[in-house]
Amino acid sequence: MDSTAIDRFDTDRFEAGRSRLASLAYRLLGSATDAEDAVQDAFLHWQAADRQLIKVPEAWLTKVVTNLCLDRLRSAQVRRERAAGAWLPEPLLDGDPMLGPADTFAQRESVSLAVLTLMERLSPLERAVYVLREAFSYPHAEIAEILDITESASQQHLHRARHRVTAARRRGGSEIDPASARRIIEEFLAAATSGRTERLVALLTDDATAVSDGAGLSAKLLQYDTPQRIAAIARAGFRPTDAKRRLAGGTPAMHYAVLNGAPAILAVVGGHVVGSVTFDLTAGKIATVRGIAAPARLTRLNEAWRQHEPDTPLIAQW
Repeated sequence: MDSTAIDRFDTDRFEAGRSRLASLAYRLLGSATDAEDAVQDAFLHWQAADRQLIKVPEAWLTKVVTNLCLDRLRSAQVRRERAAGAWLPEPLLDGDPMLGPADTFAQRESVSLAVLTLMERLSPLERAVYVLREAFSYPHAEIAEILDITESASQQHLHRARHRVTAARRRGGSEIDPASARRIIEEFLAAATSGRTERLVALLTDDATAVSDGAGLSAKLLQYDTPQRIAAIARAGFRPTDAKRRLAGGTPAMHYAVLNGAPAILAVVGGHVVGSVTFDLTAGKIATVRGIAAPARLTRLNEAWRQHEPDTPLIAQW
C-alpha cells in the first residue's frame, strides 16, 4: 500500500470514530464549538504520529482527546470565563450525534444540561473520570491509563464526582414520559403568554430556580429563585412587544423541542432559532428553567434545526 493510500486509510479510521470523540469532548467541555476544536486538534496529532506504532487507535485517540480537553479546562482563560458567572452549557437538539450514547439512564443524564452545569463543580480529573465511566463505561484500569493516574485514584475521583453530582441532583434526576413532559410545557407556555401568573406558579416546584444568559447582553447570568419571581419573569419574557420583535429580527414562532434530553421551547424566526428555554421536570412539575439566547450558544443547534422537520408550532404567530 503506497503512502497516499495509507494516509487515506488512516484518515478514514479517524473519521469512523469522530462522532464518538466529539461526544466525549462535548461532555467534558459543555461546548459543541470547543468539542469540535478539540477533535480537530486530535486529528492533527493523529496525522503527525507514527501510526504504525499505535496498536489500538480508539484508545490512543480517546487519550489524546481527553487530555486536550483537560488542558482547556485547566487553562487560566477558561477558569476566568467560567468563574465570571456567565457560563451555561451549549444546548443540542435531540438526535445530534454529539450527544453520543443514550442507551442507559446514566448515559442520558451525563449529557443533560443539568449535569453538564453541575460538573462545573468538579475538578477536571473528577469530570474526566465521571464522563469516561458513566457515559462510556470504561473500566478503571483503562481510565487510569488514559489519565496517567492509578486505578485507586480513578475510583476515588469517581466516588467524589458521583457524590457531588448526586447530592446536587436530589431535587430531580427522574425521567418523565414524553407525552407528560410536552403537556406540562404546553401548559407553561399557554399560561405565560396569557399572563396567568397563578397557573405558572402552580406548575413550578416550591424550590424552583431559573437562569438566563440574557441573550448574551448581560455580563453575568440572570438568576431567579422563587416560583413567584420565575412566574413574573416568564410572563414578561413571553409577552410579545415590538421591541422584542425587532431584537429577534421578526415575529418568532414557538416550537416544542427536546434539547439534551429535556423538554424545551424554541423561538424561531424564518427558520432561525433565536432563543431556547429548557425545563427540568420532577414529580410532574417544573424544577428548573434555563433561557439561552446568546447567538454563540445556539450555533450548532441552528445547524441541526435547518436540517430538522419541525412539528406544527405551539404558537405560529407570537
